[in-house]
Amino acid sequence: MRKLGLLPKILLGIALGIFIGAFAPEWFVKIFATFNGLFGNFLGFAIPLIIIGFIAPGIGSMGKGAGRLLGLTTALAYGSTVLAGLLAFTVAKSIYPTLLTNQTSQAFENPEEALLKGFFIVEMPPIMGVMTALLIAFTLGLGMAAIKGDTLQKGLNEFRNIIELVIEKIIIPLLPIHILGIFANMTQGGQVSAIMSVFAKVFVMIILLHVIFLVLQYTAAGTLRKQNPLSMMKTMLPAYFTALGTQSSASTIPVTLERSKKVGARERIADFSVPLLATIHLSGSTITLVSCAMAVMFIQGEALQFTQLFPFILMLGITMIAAPGVPGGAVMAALGLLETMLGFGPTMTSLMIALYLAQDSFGTACNVTGDGAITSMVDKLTQKKKSDVSTIKAS
Repeated sequence: MRKLGLLPKILLGIALGIFIGAFAPEWFVKIFATFNGLFGNFLGFAIPLIIIGFIAPGIGSMGKGAGRLLGLTTALAYGSTVLAGLLAFTVAKSIYPTLLTNQTSQAFENPEEALLKGFFIVEMPPIMGVMTALLIAFTLGLGMAAIKGDTLQKGLNEFRNIIELVIEKIIIPLLPIHILGIFANMTQGGQVSAIMSVFAKVFVMIILLHVIFLVLQYTAAGTLRKQNPLSMMKTMLPAYFTALGTQSSASTIPVTLERSKKVGARERIADFSVPLLATIHLSGSTITLVSCAMAVMFIQGEALQFTQLFPFILMLGITMIAAPGVPGGAVMAALGLLETMLGFGPTMTSLMIALYLAQDSFGTACNVTGDGAITSMVDKLTQKKKSDVSTIKAS
């Protein structure tokens, strides 16, 4: 099992969960329900720590970059992430009423009522609320950027390393079991067939949106640089397929860097932009999170309102800053927003995790391939015009 990647484990967990829920006795399913209760409470405890551990050191370190180059790269990355979220919202809002027709049911409106309860519950209250954690993270991050101090930055970097270990060594390895339990419970409650139908349709839509957004990114970059967008995308394909295997933007940095230089970006620009973009540019992950969140809301019978989703998209672009280079890091960072801004309960949060992780590698591949387009644009926008150079020499 250790040799299996996360995606095969997730798929195996879903399959075993459906099998157990269909054939196992109720007491056996309640064992997994008990585990899910414990795991869900631990996840709730960890969310504020994840928010502070990711956001504060991420913002603090960004404030110490190379001035205009940092600002331009960050602005393009954030703009790209928000546009990706808006594309996902527009498409989902338009086609979900047709794509997911007849998928809503009374069972989804209060899913916890249809599920078995565990044998016992262990309360694990978080040390603070999600919004308090966000405010602390922003205060610390912006404060460190302003005073340019190193002591607190180093401490928070080490705290982030601890949180990354918690995710990598505890949460991620246990997620397949958690998802197995969720699907076993939903199967015995008679909900799983509708869920699987939603999974398949949303998965295909997300992959298509990734491709469409990459075409838009490279059309913009190619127009700006007067290069063929398709040729640029072809050059970046090794980065795309590497990310499919690693499921990590950070692990794909060497390939993304080499391919970005092949596209034509200057070495010093690529050396600066690509590692930065690996932590702040998550257009593919945003498409996935927005699409999945809206699918879960739709099957609950909730209205997909722009006024509710747009602030969520804006916050996603910030909250996922410096998400760790481990599979599932983006959805872990977004859990707090799903709960506070969209009102997701434990079961809906678990469905989001399952939906997201089932295509995490494709979202990561979209992220890193888009990094090449952003790097190309930054390179072009920071080049001095010949007329400017001539003026400087003449003076």
